[in-house]
Amino acid sequence: MSSIEYVRTTSESHWRQGGPYFDDLATRQRAVSPGLTLTTGLAATHQAILGDRVPLALDSHLAGRVTGAKGQIANPALVWDVAIGQSTHFSQRAKANLFYRGLVFRRLPEIGDTLYTETEVIALRENKRREGRHPTGMAALRIKTVDQDDHVVLDFARCAMIPMSAAEVTTGHQDDLSAIAPGLDRQGLRDLTADWHLSLLPATTPVTVEDRWAVEYGDVVTSAPELARLTLNLAAVHHDYRAGGSQRLVYGGHTIGLAAAQLSKTLHGLVAIIGWQSCDHLAPVYENDTVFSTIEVESVEPLSNGGRLVNLRSIVHKLQPDGRDPVDVLDWRVVGVMA
Repeated sequence: MSSIEYVRTTSESHWRQGGPYFDDLATRQRAVSPGLTLTTGLAATHQAILGDRVPLALDSHLAGRVTGAKGQIANPALVWDVAIGQSTHFSQRAKANLFYRGLVFRRLPEIGDTLYTETEVIALRENKRREGRHPTGMAALRIKTVDQDDHVVLDFARCAMIPMSAAEVTTGHQDDLSAIAPGLDRQGLRDLTADWHLSLLPATTPVTVEDRWAVEYGDVVTSAPELARLTLNLAAVHHDYRAGGSQRLVYGGHTIGLAAAQLSKTLHGLVAIIGWQSCDHLAPVYENDTVFSTIEVESVEPLSNGGRLVNLRSIVHKLQPDGRDPVDVLDWRVVGVMA
């Protein structure tokens, strides 16, 4: 069992029923989610919703030969979705999740592993007041996910916008959020893949800097509340239209997951996504929207074991029902492994 323990600070107001408001939060507050065991049923449901074609998660025999895994590797998108969902104690009342920073896999979990996530408030900034709008603030959260043997799986940051408990409340919090996880642990990426036998994979056409693809056909967003439930996501805005004002907001990981699936379908030599430099949500996505990606290669780094680290930028757009120009909804910089 994980040794992560429940930690409560002197002020326990963040344990309010229904989740904390922004003014309930203080830096260094922490919460731990229930553990979640990765099962074949969980993986199959996730696959049905998102359709990712990452080969290491689809073919357990291939994964064993390449990585030395003893069982089926869980899709990285399933793992980060669970970690994000487990981290939503502080963001149950969130109006939006705005960005992620510095996500690097320390190991790729296998089906049968159990994930535990501790979330810590690391920075707070009250937003500028706007007439006619309920006041809000930005909460930066550090998310650390370990497995049942206390091996670190992920350690990254995200930022949620959370309302005040009342219009007249003020906190004075003005932390600098631009300093949150400014870089990516590139050595960590190399360490993860150091023992992989990438030369066993079929050779693919090399990609080069500034290669660019526009995905011709998009993916419709379906089963949005099901994905939120599957990953233990508590944010009310994904479950109850009243929390969003008029309609449910799609969980950000859903849009990211469809973008990952489009990457895997476009870049046939993509073995796995193992890190995010950054991810910014630019506009909301709703169920039954159709999203598609524009993908660009930003840099390529050779690995000593026959593969490459490929730094990609994926801009995700959603179609407008009235035929207007598509709207950009996601700006995602990721690192993938290619044969």
